[in-house]
Parts: sequence; structure tokens; C-alpha cells
Amino acid sequence: MRFSVIAPLALAAAPAVVSAAGSLGFALGTKLADGSCKYTADYERDFDAISAASGSKLVRGYSADDCNCAQQILPAAKNKGFQVILGVWPDVDESFNKDKAALQNYATQYTNQVYAVTVGSETLYRGNFTGDQLLTKIKEVKAILPSVKVGTADSWNKYADGTADAVIRGGVDILLVNAFGFWQGQEIGNATATYFDDIQQAFGHIQSVSGSTSSIELWNGETGWPTDGGSSYGAASASTNNAKTYFSKSVCGMLAWGVNVFYFEAFDEPWKPKSVGDNGQASDETHWGAMNADRSTKFGLKC
Repeated sequence: MRFSVIAPLALAAAPAVVSAAGSLGFALGTKLADGSCKYTADYERDFDAISAASGSKLVRGYSADDCNCAQQILPAAKNKGFQVILGVWPDVDESFNKDKAALQNYATQYTNQVYAVTVGSETLYRGNFTGDQLLTKIKEVKAILPSVKVGTADSWNKYADGTADAVIRGGVDILLVNAFGFWQGQEIGNATATYFDDIQQAFGHIQSVSGSTSSIELWNGETGWPTDGGSSYGAASASTNNAKTYFSKSVCGMLAWGVNVFYFEAFDEPWKPKSVGDNGQASDETHWGAMNADRSTKFGLKC
């Protein structure tokens, strides 16, 4: 749970880092609906669906090695005119080393398709690393791809509360800030204000610590809302109508505010096992897609 430390605000002013309309991207999994790994042709079909539905040409992943992601997705990105933010999972040495090897073997061949690399996904939120420890991992990856933007992705409150200060001061190129009105337990009518407030807190702290409004590229790394069949959380109710409202008001509002946004996620992932949420209740993570697993649309994805 990533609760806001101040009351949600209807924000009227954006931080100075943003100006023109933001860009929309989508988080994209490495597996098909049955849990088997995607190949280049599968990613090409993903890209066709994403582009047709939203106009977006950008996706992000979480592990360059998982299901041979870098090897399979980068040729598809080149063929379809997409760019990819590749992920590195640094939490254990095995995954960290395999992801670095995948970057060395494949990302170096497709630097035009690699928009950036994120080292870690909410590792500070989970308490797996200190900021200094994570920064060391980021620098190791930057050495492999010196011409590519490298940073991390984490929950908004770990930026706002100072946990990520060492990373912010460490010369990273890009930071992805995750923020969900849903995981704040907000009903849909207050979700947008909460989401904007959380982004404002994180971006404001990053700018204060870095001493600049332009030295680090900032994105909203994840936001979204589960559709019909998903689990609710507090006052936040999973439904397709609510997801449609959240996209049109929150996501489109954030883009209009000038912030780049990654929607979590592109497609439903029915292969995911059932889990238990922070509140101890059963949590269904298979219905977070903006589109169905067969790549059909659930609602309009153009602002």
C-alpha cells in the first residue's frame, strides 16, 4: 500500500519539468495467455495492436533475459518502428547477471530500438536495496550501454520520502515513478486527484534533490486500473467502466499535464497465478490489461 502522506489535491500547476503533452507507453509482458514465451512474431502482433488502438510506439519490460525478451522483442521493435525500455532484475545475482548478459548480447545491436534501461522495479519499495546499493547496480548496467539512458523504476513514495535520494544524486539518466489511484484504495471519483498528488510529491522531491528540472528524465512508470474480473481494493472497485474512466480522466489528464505515462499493462495475462494482496485478501492480477489477452480492445485508448 502506497498511501499519500497529504490529502489528495486537485492540482492546478505542473512541476517545471513538464511542458508539452506527454507520451504514452504500455507495460508489456513476455508471455502469451497460456504462459508460454513470446517470440518475435508475437511481439510484432502486440505492437500492431498497441499502435492501432492507441497510436503508441513505446513499451517497457522488466527483465531483458526473461523468455529471451531482448533477443525476441528488439527485432520486432525494429520491424514495427517501436522503442523499448528494457528491464534488469537486480534482486538476485542470477537474474542480474543474466539480464546484463542479454543487454550485452542484444541491446548493443539494437541501440536505436532501446529507449532506456531500468535497473530494478520497486526494489526500494520492497526494501531489497538501499539507494546506494541500487545506484551501484545502475552504474554497472550503464557501463554496458554508455550511450543509452539508464535509471530505475520505483513507487512514488520511495522518491517522495527520501529513500531514493542516493539514486537521484548519483547521475542517473531516467527515473520512472509508479503511482496508482487504485492502490491508494480510492473510489474512482477521487482517484485522479490522488494520482496527480502522488506524482506531484515524487517529482517535486526529485527536482529538489537533483537541483534541476531537466537533468533527469521523469516518467510515470506505471498506472492503471483492473477491469471486470479483477480484485477490488478498499474503496477502489475493479470494473471495465472504472478503468475506462481512469484512463480518460487520469491517464489522459496526466499526458495533457505534460508527463510521460506507462499504462500497466497492455494486455490481460491470464497465466498469472492467484496471489494475496497487502490487505491479506485474494488478489487477481490477470485483468489489468488495457486490452484483452486476444489483443481486442476493452475501451478507447486515444486521448
